[in-house]
Amino acid sequence: MQLSDNARGAVYMMVAMAAFTLNDTAMKALTQDVPLFQAIAMRGVLTLLGLVVLAMALGQWRARLPRRDGVVVGIRCVAEVVSTVLFLAALVHMPLANLSAIMQALPLAVTLAAALVFKEVIGWRRMTAILIGFVGVLIIIRPGPDGFDIWSLMGLGSVVFVLVRDLASRSVSRAVPSVMVAVWASAAVTATATLASLASGWVPLNAGQGGLVAAAAAALVIGYLFSVMVMRVGDISFVAPFRYTALIWAIFLGWLVFGSLPDPLTLIGAALVVATGIFTLWRERKIKARKA
Repeated sequence: MQLSDNARGAVYMMVAMAAFTLNDTAMKALTQDVPLFQAIAMRGVLTLLGLVVLAMALGQWRARLPRRDGVVVGIRCVAEVVSTVLFLAALVHMPLANLSAIMQALPLAVTLAAALVFKEVIGWRRMTAILIGFVGVLIIIRPGPDGFDIWSLMGLGSVVFVLVRDLASRSVSRAVPSVMVAVWASAAVTATATLASLASGWVPLNAGQGGLVAAAAAALVIGYLFSVMVMRVGDISFVAPFRYTALIWAIFLGWLVFGSLPDPLTLIGAALVVATGIFTLWRERKIKARKA
């Protein structure tokens, strides 16, 4: 049976989210015994090689950037480095599903930031949804002496820097292929982690740990490949809500690999974040259709 463009886009998005969550799972397992920066550096080398091969296979290798794009990509790379370190540092100490639920607030944050930075108009319905979604985040992290810790703060910090990264991405001209933006970001993360690992030290890997490094790198490349494919088929406003399947994968893999499940309050907070995110995407789609 021939799938429609929207159906294929939805499948591609779900595959991308599954791949990214598999990467997170492998890195969480790896960093239980391997220093964080060593793990990031080793994964980064393999990921960078994969992205370079992908760029060449797609005929999109562009080593030189226009000056303006070079500045924007540089800002994006800094944000990528900081968000990656904060996310993985939090992931070492937090349940996979909890951190994934916090990260699902990103579409809400992007909508709010677009209104503030790019002066995009958002109505009271979307603003209300954004506020409710952020209440969901507070339920997940539970500020207070019993539920809140530095790792939750790092998870929120990661959202902030991913937001900076995504806003910078909007300013990169179409002359720069998406895969090359990823190549530069991967190179920046790998170089930073390699330098930092010199201070923290390296440990020898066994076969299982080497397999986790390879699995994490492969999952990242696959996730990026399918996220690029998503942009080429279907209506993105239809496909975008399927990004929330990452939370389902995080809950399942967190239970399967680490034997942990989110508590009822975390599930309630995650449900608020996902529901308001989907509503916001739906409203944006409806408004764009009305303008068209």
